[in-house]
Amino acid sequence: MVSAVFYVPLEPTPAKAFDATKSIATSALSTGDTAKNTSSPSAAPTLARRDAGALSRAFWQNVLPPVLGLGLLVGLWALVSASTGRSIPTPYETWLQAVEVFSNPFYRNGPNDQGVGWNVLASLQRVAAGFGLAALVGIPAGFAIGRFAFLSHMFMPVISLLRPVSPLAWLPIGLLVFKGANPAAIWTIFICSIWPMVINTAVGVQRVPQDYLNVARVLNLSEWKVLTKILFPAVLPYMLTGVRLAVGTAWLVIVAAEMLTGGVGIGFWVWDEWNNLNVKNIIIAIFVIGIVGLLLEAALVKLATAFTFEEVKS
Repeated sequence: MVSAVFYVPLEPTPAKAFDATKSIATSALSTGDTAKNTSSPSAAPTLARRDAGALSRAFWQNVLPPVLGLGLLVGLWALVSASTGRSIPTPYETWLQAVEVFSNPFYRNGPNDQGVGWNVLASLQRVAAGFGLAALVGIPAGFAIGRFAFLSHMFMPVISLLRPVSPLAWLPIGLLVFKGANPAAIWTIFICSIWPMVINTAVGVQRVPQDYLNVARVLNLSEWKVLTKILFPAVLPYMLTGVRLAVGTAWLVIVAAEMLTGGVGIGFWVWDEWNNLNVKNIIIAIFVIGIVGLLLEAALVKLATAFTFEEVKS
């Protein structure tokens, strides 16, 4: 008998090894091509469409409405100007006058003839002085009234009686007491700014949870520790709200006060331009007053946001 011996190769032959290597390489290349096709050619248009959609939504929600509102204001302004026989200047005429006014806002030709920049700065100085004095008095008074029930029952009726009084009603008292227009205007700012700070601070103190104060009593904390460690952080949002309301009220009142007292200031500038029958400058002053008030409001909102305490979610 002839016996046949079969050899089983332990390693693939060169041809089979080449075929296997070729198969693996082809598979890798096809996988790489698939990943490449997934990441760049098809994903790029998708991302571009998403970015375009986000920009479109942002435009429709944040940009277009204010532009339409301002356009409506200008359109109504032009319509009123045309219907009154142009006794009220058109937006274009006012714009040309504004360019001339702001080309040199800090000129001085005498005590009663100064640029709009000096008038705005003078008004801001009066607002800062009156508001600063109101903060120094009103915030501590609000803490005291909110902390102690006796003081709250004592002063709240007085505050409720005096708060609705028009700020300009206090101007003659200021002229009588201080014998000068500038301190009288500062006094008017003070008396109209103090009420929002007192009331909001007192309400914030009264809304502090009683458990906090009970813990302070158990720990035998001093009144200063209770004020600085417990009351102040809890009352700060209320206090900043009162400050924001007080600044807005002060900026409203200073214009009317300066119309009556004279001197340098944006209110006096409005009244002086009315005496000169310069309606264009009056309209410019209205926009200046609005823009400055808007900037003050935005600054205080930013300040309040920075000091707002939010619970951190774990």
